[in-house]
Amino acid sequence: MKNAMLLASLMLLVLASSCKTESKKEIKTEAISFTKEGDLRIYKSVTDSLITSFDIEIAESDYETQTGLMYRQSMEQNQAMLFIFPDVAMHSFYMKNTEFPLDIIYVDENLKIASFQKNAKPFDENGLSSQVPVKYVLETNAGLSDKLGLQVGDSIAFTKQ
Repeated sequence: MKNAMLLASLMLLVLASSCKTESKKEIKTEAISFTKEGDLRIYKSVTDSLITSFDIEIAESDYETQTGLMYRQSMEQNQAMLFIFPDVAMHSFYMKNTEFPLDIIYVDENLKIASFQKNAKPFDENGLSSQVPVKYVLETNAGLSDKLGLQVGDSIAFTKQ
């Protein structure tokens, strides 16, 4: 019995000394910064007058449209992301891994605003549907669509750099 206890104690000592004593290293990832890839203007439907303009980053590939503004801490007020889809369809977005609130503006194939999802909450994984078929989606900082008085029927125009 004494030998068994001595052996058990020795095994515990070996196990304890073989455990890592080095603390975990923090892995720092590079911040994703905004890349201007074009300009976008929004016009009032009734008067055709310019409401505002944005520097835009464009999401067009599968990877870009799936990632969007994820893993970013913020975006300047004059910046937005424009998603361009190959098809006109119902599109749904969610805020998984998106760290700041957004207004999601759904735009039809005629470049007219078709619907909104305002003040989408950070990290929310609930689907936010376009509610109608669209080809484009514009993401801006939350509150801008109300501040600018944007309405269904207003139009956009954009140029790629």
